[in-house]
Amino acid sequence: MVSSTFRTNAVRALMLGAGAGLGLASGALAQAGDQQAAAAPASVNSSQSLRLPQNPQVFGQAMPSVVKATAIVNGDVITQTDVDQRLAFMAIANGGEIPSGEIDRLREQVLRNLIDEMLEIQAAKTEKIEVKQSEIDRTVQRVAENAKKTPEQMADLLASQGSNIKSMRRQIEAEIAWQRLQRAKIESGVSVGDDEVKAVLDKLNASKGTEEFRISEIFLSATPATEAQTLDNANKILAQLRNGASFAGYARQYSESSTAPVGGDLGWVRPEQLPASLAAAVRQMDAGAISNPIPVGGGFSIIAIQDTRKILTADPRDAVLALKQVSINFPKGTSKATAEPIVARFAEAARNIGGCGGAERLASTFHGEVVTSDQVKMRDLPPALQRLMLPMQVGQATQPFGTLDEGVRVLVMCGRDEVDSTAPSYDDVYNQLNEERVNSRARRYLRDLRRDAVIEFR
Repeated sequence: MVSSTFRTNAVRALMLGAGAGLGLASGALAQAGDQQAAAAPASVNSSQSLRLPQNPQVFGQAMPSVVKATAIVNGDVITQTDVDQRLAFMAIANGGEIPSGEIDRLREQVLRNLIDEMLEIQAAKTEKIEVKQSEIDRTVQRVAENAKKTPEQMADLLASQGSNIKSMRRQIEAEIAWQRLQRAKIESGVSVGDDEVKAVLDKLNASKGTEEFRISEIFLSATPATEAQTLDNANKILAQLRNGASFAGYARQYSESSTAPVGGDLGWVRPEQLPASLAAAVRQMDAGAISNPIPVGGGFSIIAIQDTRKILTADPRDAVLALKQVSINFPKGTSKATAEPIVARFAEAARNIGGCGGAERLASTFHGEVVTSDQVKMRDLPPALQRLMLPMQVGQATQPFGTLDEGVRVLVMCGRDEVDSTAPSYDDVYNQLNEERVNSRARRYLRDLRRDAVIEFR
C-alpha cells in the first residue's frame, strides 16, 4: 500500500511537471508572436501576470510536509512521515517528550525497527501468512481498553501528538505476522528431547534453595564494524532507563531479540542458564537493578532484575490474594490541614473494619467506593505494599496510602492462597526449553532476512 501510494504520487508529480513545462512553452510562443515587429522588451517577472496580493489571507489547513522515501526495502517504501509518526508514537508510549539531543539517534533506531517490521511482513506474505484487518482491529481494541479509551479516542490521541493509528496498526501487523512465521518456519523445526527435560528437572531438584531471577533484556546486535556505535547507543538507552524511562517500553522499541514484543521479559531463569557474561552480572545485581551494556555473542545486552526468589522454596510473596480496595477522594484544592483529620478517622475505622464484609460499610461512612479484585499475586504489588501486606491476616486492612489528588485508600485482605513450591512440571520445562530455542533461531532468521534484503536509502 505504501509503495503503490509512493508510485502514484511520483507519477502524478511527473504529470504536473509535464503540464507546467507545456504551459511555459505555450506562453513563450504566444509572447513571441505578439512581439514579432517590436523590439525585445526587458524580461518580466512571470508572477506579475497573476496579480497576487502582497498580504494574502490563507484559508483551510496547511498541506502535510512532503512525503519522501527514507528507505526502500525490497521495493516497499518507508517514508520520513512513517519515521516521524513512529517516533511520536514512541514518545507517547514512554509517557513524555523525547529529549532534543536524543531525537536523531532515536530516529535512526526507529528506521531500523521499521525496516525489520517490513522484512517480517514481507517474509510472512512469502509464506502465504495473512494477517486480517479484523485481527488487528481486535488488538487495537484491547490496547485502547487498557488505556481506558475507545479505538476512536486512541486514534484522536495519536493524531494530536503527531502520530497516526496506522503506525500502531502496522506495528501490530508485524508482531502478529512474525509470531505466525516463527510457528510455521521455526517452531516446527525445534525439538526438545525427554532426556533434556529430565536433566533440567534433576538440576532443579539438586539446586533447591538456590536463587533465580526474573530478568528483562534489551539486546542490540553488533558486528565488529558497528560495535563502537552500538555500544554508544546502548549507553544512551541506559541513561534514559536510569532517568526513569520504561524498560519494557524501550525493549519493545529497541531490542532486537524476539522477546521485544513482551517488553524483553525472559521470565524466571537461573544464572547458569544464561551466557557466562550475563550470569556473572546477574549474580552481582539486586531486584530493581539495571546493568551496564554487557558484551554477548552478536552484540550487547542490557538486563534488568525485576525480582528474585529461591528455587523450590516457599516464598510468602508468591501468595495469591483476594482484595477489596476502599478509596475516598477529596475535592480539588483540599488543604492538608483539612484532609488530615478525615484520613486519621479513616485509618482508625480501617483498623477496626471487622473483616472483608466491613468494606462496604467503611466506604459508606466516608462516601467512598469499593473495588473488588481476585487472583492478585502478592509479588505483582508495588514493593511498599508488599511490605505492608506480608504480615497481614485475612480480614485485616492496610494503613491508608495514596495522595490527596488521586485519593486515599486501603486494601482489605479477603483471601490468601499460598502457592505450592514443588518443582515445575514436565510441560513447564519443555515449554521453556522450546521457547529458548525458538527465540535463538528467530534472531538468526531475522539476521538472514536483513542480509538478503535489497535496501535503498534516500
